[in-house]
Amino acid sequence: MTNFHSLPGPEDISRATLPNGIVVLSRSNFNSPSAVVSGYLNAGSIFDSDEKLGLSDFVASALMRGTENRTFEEIYDRLESVGASLGFSAGTITVGFSGRCLAEDLPLLFELLSDALRRPAFPKKELEKLRAQLLTGLAIRAQDTADQASLAFDEIVYAGHPYRRPDDGYPETVRAITRRDIVAFHQKHFGPRGLTLSVVGAVETEAATSLVEQFMGDWENPSQPELPRLPDIRPLTGIQRKHIPLPGKAQTDILMGAVGPSRTSPDYLPASLGNSILGQFGMMGRIGDVVREQSGLAYYAYSSLSAGYGPGTWEVSAGVNPANVEKAIELIRAELRHFVEQGVSAGELADSQDNFVGRLPLSLESNGGVASALLNIERYNLGLDYYHRYESLTRAVTPEQVAETARKYLHPDRLAIVSSGG
Repeated sequence: MTNFHSLPGPEDISRATLPNGIVVLSRSNFNSPSAVVSGYLNAGSIFDSDEKLGLSDFVASALMRGTENRTFEEIYDRLESVGASLGFSAGTITVGFSGRCLAEDLPLLFELLSDALRRPAFPKKELEKLRAQLLTGLAIRAQDTADQASLAFDEIVYAGHPYRRPDDGYPETVRAITRRDIVAFHQKHFGPRGLTLSVVGAVETEAATSLVEQFMGDWENPSQPELPRLPDIRPLTGIQRKHIPLPGKAQTDILMGAVGPSRTSPDYLPASLGNSILGQFGMMGRIGDVVREQSGLAYYAYSSLSAGYGPGTWEVSAGVNPANVEKAIELIRAELRHFVEQGVSAGELADSQDNFVGRLPLSLESNGGVASALLNIERYNLGLDYYHRYESLTRAVTPEQVAETARKYLHPDRLAIVSSGG
């Protein structure tokens, strides 16, 4: 039997493609009596019109509000009776789902998952309750300094690109969505093409594939469209500054940065290691040290790199007293300039590489961690041996590559700088 605590690889990951196109990835783990099912399909907000933005999110949130076979209450009663869970979420490209249960209850979990994906009833009463919840969430977002900074930041760095839009829409677009829109979106975009599932836990890989085949093998939807080709992103040519006033707030949130690499770019790993040094490692890296520890200017300060199907962002976030906004921005820009011009030391890079390599087994200790890892392998075409190659790939990155990547994406004179608050 394969040791679950060894890194997943070609010898213990099963990958099967069903005749209708569904991809099933599975790995057995009999050290635990439970199992996790995760997956995604291409039905995200990329398919929403500007007028009905938030439609994909609305549909994903409504899938378990009742199906042709069960009411909202019956679905949750069945899950709770066996201590299982199941949920859906929408992103820009995909609708994702994740569930967990005891291995003996996998047939029930797949039955409920298939029912929600294939036969949602979208009861009118439940849709209106859900709409009220979504609008409440948007009202809270409108008063959140970090959320407002993030919305404005995306509008600048992704100008003219689908990524500029929030997946959950705006109050006016969510109000405009009808039940007919929801039914039509589901009928068109939900189907087996592009559907990927991972099953990890106390189940043989052949049995996992058989369960998917049993509950979804006959699913067809000829109308499913291909993902649209993403347009190129125009890089920033200077500093673009914006402030969103939210009177009465004790904190102003700052977001500054630019577009970074996509997950499949060769720049991703050097950027990721560089980002760790810049604003993650230890006490939030160099940014945390300079802005928070040494200057005491921020409640928090760190950098982050997001990357997916298309280019993500490389950004620095800070929460400051409204009186310290300009000082903090100048300090962060100075640190970015130092980072880009001076690069990183061999010692800093080695520390981050050790951290990345050491963290990997920890992230794969649970069934859920492995299920997510298998989906990443498939989504970004990394290869079944990716986690076996991960250490050598990470350690092969040089200080020069980190510096070159930083210069490419994080020029201190070509940034979006957004603040929101008092």
